[in-house]
Amino acid sequence: MVDVTAPAGYGKSTLLAQWAHSEGRPVAWVSLDRFDDDPLVLLGLLAAAFAGIAPGQADLVADLGGPGISPLGRAAPRLAAVLRHSPVPFVLMLDDLHEIRSPDCHDVLSVVISGIPEGSQLVSASRSEHPHAARLRATGDLLEFGSEHLALDAAGAEEIFAEAAVELSPELAAAVTRRTEGWAVGLHLAAAIAHESKGEVLEVRGDDRYVADYLYHEVTSRLPAATQRFLRCTSVLDQLSAPLCDALLEEPGSQRVLQQLEAASALLIPLDRHRQWYRFHPLFREFLASDLLRVEPDAVEKLHLRAADWYEANGSTSKAMEHLLNTSARERIVQMVTTLVLPTYQAGQIATVQQWLDAVGERDISQHPPLAVLAGWISVFSGGAAEALQWAAVASESSYDLVPADGSASFASARAMLRAAICASGPEAMQADAAVALREEPFWSPWRDTALCVGAEALLLVGEPEQAAAMFRETSSVAEALSNIDSFILSEAELALLDMDGGLWVGAADHVQRALAAVNRARMEDYALSALAFAAAARHALHRGDAEEARRQLTRAMRSRPTCTVVLPWLAVRLRLQVAMAYEALGERRTVHHLLREIDDLVSEGADVGVLGDQVRNFRSHLEPGTRDRTAGTSPLSPAELRLLPYLQTHLTIREIGERLFVSRNTVSSEIGSIYRKLGVSSRGEAVSHATAIGLLGG
Repeated sequence: MVDVTAPAGYGKSTLLAQWAHSEGRPVAWVSLDRFDDDPLVLLGLLAAAFAGIAPGQADLVADLGGPGISPLGRAAPRLAAVLRHSPVPFVLMLDDLHEIRSPDCHDVLSVVISGIPEGSQLVSASRSEHPHAARLRATGDLLEFGSEHLALDAAGAEEIFAEAAVELSPELAAAVTRRTEGWAVGLHLAAAIAHESKGEVLEVRGDDRYVADYLYHEVTSRLPAATQRFLRCTSVLDQLSAPLCDALLEEPGSQRVLQQLEAASALLIPLDRHRQWYRFHPLFREFLASDLLRVEPDAVEKLHLRAADWYEANGSTSKAMEHLLNTSARERIVQMVTTLVLPTYQAGQIATVQQWLDAVGERDISQHPPLAVLAGWISVFSGGAAEALQWAAVASESSYDLVPADGSASFASARAMLRAAICASGPEAMQADAAVALREEPFWSPWRDTALCVGAEALLLVGEPEQAAAMFRETSSVAEALSNIDSFILSEAELALLDMDGGLWVGAADHVQRALAAVNRARMEDYALSALAFAAAARHALHRGDAEEARRQLTRAMRSRPTCTVVLPWLAVRLRLQVAMAYEALGERRTVHHLLREIDDLVSEGADVGVLGDQVRNFRSHLEPGTRDRTAGTSPLSPAELRLLPYLQTHLTIREIGERLFVSRNTVSSEIGSIYRKLGVSSRGEAVSHATAIGLLGG
């Protein structure tokens, strides 16, 4: 890996661009910004850049997306494997790596780095040392360039001044280089000042402690007042376009100003060949932002609100959200987050959703009950049992008379669907809550399929399988029409299992095929509601006598089960029962007993699943006592061990893994030891290789 680390203004991006221009190998370029600090977003950018230079990788970006997909467990190793098997050497360049701050992003990046094959290179430009540098330095796999390597000499100063049409003698070149310490942007600014002051280079004083501030003041003070204000006001933007700037300033003419600024300064950088989008040099933007706070502090919030209005009107609601978070418009922020939570989560950007919820804060979420419901759903599908119960309790104690922004018919309906899914008060209460939602949600509602689905699951728990089957068929039809893939997959899986229970294997085969096709099409392998489809597929494979396919589908089901927790008790128990039945048919008694213990744990946590509990007891009673396991091996990995397993791909220490998972160092050490025993390995590398080979890691 090549690492270029220096403060802003030393020409890091220029160095990478010149390298890319002269590089003989294909170059995949990724420019990062603060909106990319989400592991799945980051992986998508890396995949898109690589797909742009690698033939046959058109589907790579889609393969790494999908709701609920595990960035570390599936997406990162999938991308690393693609890179590792690239038929031609390549260079992957990451500009502005300092914008990536979250530990989750650096965890997935460490896996990607491990996939760079010999003959290829990863090149990064950053203002600060990234977390991977120390390890790569220790192994001799890092070539570093710092500010001392990027500082320009007198010859470089002469070239810059020549571009600005300013004559510079060798003596003055040496002097100005000393004053700026070879800082590229400082030299560019010095040249611009000299040009404006008719070549009086020595007016650039070097005795100011903050040379950058002095030079910036020298640049802006020579501009017309209107242009100075344009620069100050547009400093709230990450990227500038003429229409956006017009909206921000509430007057036309921005295109002309942008063109003039680009022609006159190296501090406004075009982002496309058509000169439609620009950005400021980072240091220049920082200066302008501080100047805005000094000159027009009351304008900052208004400018962010105008930017949010423009982005929202132009379909970029996520960027509108980022601007709103810089304002005190709490009600609008809450409404927009309520609108964006589900689609953003369904796009796999869980970290982004969590950042928004954290920014809103528990107090404001609690005061906006529809958002509390959505926070509950996110917790349900992320496996956060305590958080899900907390938000469900908040919703139960709240009232809200307006129509929610999430598309549901009413707050009462939205709350009822969440409570039904969590099923904390048993099947009868679940059925009552589902009935509320079914009355409220019309057939065109985007939540109609959810109301139907929880209603059908409630019917199963109260012992009405025929009525449940009819409602699952309706759920499937409505979900397909609404393109709500999660409800479609679950209803098709349930219909398959019900057909199998009735001996209707032909119909079951069709339902299994439809469910699995939807899972694969939407890349939903790690989503909780997909797990039952794998169990159904395994059971059908056993009926056909295809033990190999049954084991493959059972591995997928076992890998998915950590997301099926006590806050989806009907799914958590039903999945484990179906998988246990399949393993019993394969003679793997250790795994059967392990799954039954997990069901016992769920029940002890409060899972009340009605007649499903009777089915578990019947299955347990029919197990032949004393029958020995006909297969070698040990118990399967537990949900906790499956959550830890992806971190073995990284170079995190045991302590650091514990910090990621919020468990003690001793717990991590114990679970790693258990993983080694169960997989029959003795090292992290062997564990990762074996887990990948059997389908517990990667795509």
